Amino acid sequence: MTRQIPVLTDVHLITCIVQRGRADAVVRTAVEAGAEGATVHYARGTGMRQNLGVLSAAVNAEKEVITVAVSREQLNHVFERMFIAGQLDTPGMGFMYVVAVEKAATHIPPEIIDKLTSHD
Repeated sequence: MTRQIPVLTDVHLITCIVQRGRADAVVRTAVEAGAEGATVHYARGTGMRQNLGVLSAAVNAEKEVITVAVSREQLNHVFERMFIAGQLDTPGMGFMYVVAVEKAATHIPPEIIDKLTSHD
């Protein structure tokens, strides 16, 4: 039996680094904006904190890193919503970026595959 791997080529990965404790709100917003889900892991950051001088005590070095895979069609909407939810327009609150994924694979239910291939 040959197993077929459903390869996705229209995928972008949004990575959002926020202050510890903010990831739940950002993930919830991303899902409400159309993302299928997210992965969260913990990290320790440096950079902006050192540049704030006395205010550096207000910026926690502990970070939460959120990654979300979305299609090109969803990208701008999900990105903008995550930016706002993470309050990334505030100094020291975080950073986010997008990378194009060359190839991705996961389980895709047969009814979704049928729907996608029927449009070709």
